[in-house]
Amino acid sequence: MRLIRLPVKTESLAKYSKIPISFETVTQFQIKVVKNGLGGIVLSEKPLKSILKKDYDQLEEEGLTRWLKQFDTSKWTIFFALENDVIVGGAIVVLWTPGIRMFQGRQDIALVWDIRVLPEWRRSGIGTKLFSRAVIWSKKNGCRFLKVETQNTNPSACKFYVKQGCQLGEINRFVYTDPRVIEETMLVWYRDLSDSIS
Repeated sequence: MRLIRLPVKTESLAKYSKIPISFETVTQFQIKVVKNGLGGIVLSEKPLKSILKKDYDQLEEEGLTRWLKQFDTSKWTIFFALENDVIVGGAIVVLWTPGIRMFQGRQDIALVWDIRVLPEWRRSGIGTKLFSRAVIWSKKNGCRFLKVETQNTNPSACKFYVKQGCQLGEINRFVYTDPRVIEETMLVWYRDLSDSIS
């Protein structure tokens, strides 16, 4: 397997969009607020009554090229994982870009905007290699932290980021307004880059 890096353009996004982001889960994190938050917040993984199928690409009619219209993507990059010249996974990493709330005004943060692997290649180490490359690239670009957003409906992704050295930094139960995801809780993970390999 090899990794290549491309700018975020129409052509690269077209290739990237062919990698499904959809997943299925039989558990999710339940968020329990103790004493209205004064006693802390407890995350516990609970089984679901039936399989939950999620596909966040389906939430947007325009597809991934909408990002080109919404943002200046000149500081964005795509890493592709190729096996025998076939794209099996990818990650989009974003440096400071005006208009993205996730930066919270900080220019020393990079975002893992999106990461995905073909279903048949999941749990084969490709996600780890993509994330490691994102860490190295972010540090080389002067960032102190790598930040990534997940939801309580995706425990596998949360556990993956913990294995990559991330810590939970934010929980927001009220951020989503789209009726299709309004019940989901945002979980934001931070990877400290100060101990990463340059």
